[in-house]
Amino acid sequence: MTHEETNPLVVLDPVQQRKGRMIFLLLAIFFTVPLLVVVAMIKFDWRPTGKSYGQLIQPPVSIAHTTHWVSDQQQALPAFWQDKWNIALIARECDAPCMQRLYDMRQIYVSLYKDMIRVQRVLITQQADTTAIRARYPDLLIINGQAEQVAMLGSMLSGGGQNTLDAQRVYFIDPLGNVMMQYGPEMEAKWIRKDLVKLLKASWAG
Repeated sequence: MTHEETNPLVVLDPVQQRKGRMIFLLLAIFFTVPLLVVVAMIKFDWRPTGKSYGQLIQPPVSIAHTTHWVSDQQQALPAFWQDKWNIALIARECDAPCMQRLYDMRQIYVSLYKDMIRVQRVLITQQADTTAIRARYPDLLIINGQAEQVAMLGSMLSGGGQNTLDAQRVYFIDPLGNVMMQYGPEMEAKWIRKDLVKLLKASWAG
């Protein structure tokens, strides 16, 4: 064994040093540039251009503090969004138009393919008997345990005096409990899907 092999203070080859510095610099750029871009977007209030088909919720609504939801199977849930993106439908009673909207939501969900695991479908309703809904959509998350809480959420999301519980709108709720977009019953499923796909591509959450 030579002296160089046993001496820990031997200076590295200059080429290796330059290579190490280059790798460190590239890693620093990789991790810091996205952060700087986000900071700049916030500072200058810049948003990427692009057509959205839904209506942006303004001012923003957060339901992160709304806890102790109860499902139709009487399971207590601390927070229904559970670190996923949510396609949520709010309806006082799930009549025929509501069931059609649930069908649209399922078609959107299935079409996401590999991103399906990042999304869940939610029905928020005051309807007590959900047997027919559950038989048709067994994987749907149904929140109906507390009528007062559902009414309160409808009040939070209402706009222009319209009763949200009867408007049967679809909402996007992010994994942190922020209500982002809303879609009226006239909005076709294909346009809702386009917006959802954009959000999933742009977001690391969920």
